[in-house]
Amino acid sequence: MTPAEDEGPSGVHCRLDELLEERGMTLTRLSELVGVSVVNLSILKNDRARAIRYSTLSAICRVLDCEIGELLVRAD
Repeated sequence: MTPAEDEGPSGVHCRLDELLEERGMTLTRLSELVGVSVVNLSILKNDRARAIRYSTLSAICRVLDCEIGELLVRAD
């Protein structure tokens, strides 16, 4: 089985919850500002995402005024 097919942990943790809390923003509001569904953001927030588009990553970081490394960190 290749790593892309592996359903195990990715070794990446998304800090979306912490960043939203620090900024006093809800997932629903982020969804409106970024143009990504609440369901998809929830998947990302709960570390269940298998991939993310650069454009989505950039939009989230722009709205949250953070760097990619503040949003995504190694979890291994």
